[in-house]
Amino acid sequence: MLKHIIAILLLSILIVLTMPYAQIGLQAMVSLHDMIAEALTLVFSGGQAGNITRKLIALLSVPLLAGLIPACIYYLVKRSWFPYFIEFVWVTWLVQTAAIVILYQSNAA
Repeated sequence: MLKHIIAILLLSILIVLTMPYAQIGLQAMVSLHDMIAEALTLVFSGGQAGNITRKLIALLSVPLLAGLIPACIYYLVKRSWFPYFIEFVWVTWLVQTAAIVILYQSNAA
């Protein structure tokens, strides 16, 4: 328990100190999501099913790509599968989804 408290304190200090870089990273992640969603409009129809499919693929592609990059590097170095791949994908998905929801909410208001 104490290790978790120390870890969250250290991570919070790290985020506070690197806030401008974190904002740039979040903006890049959302921009990549928007770029993928825009590119998929050429593939899927403009109906309700096409929009849902396009948004779903765009939402899942960024975390998977972000997880595959360190997994491939890890595989090239260690010749074994990246042990925390799915956890990395989940954390990336949660951060991306939070950023998209916050931006969508601020744009709607």
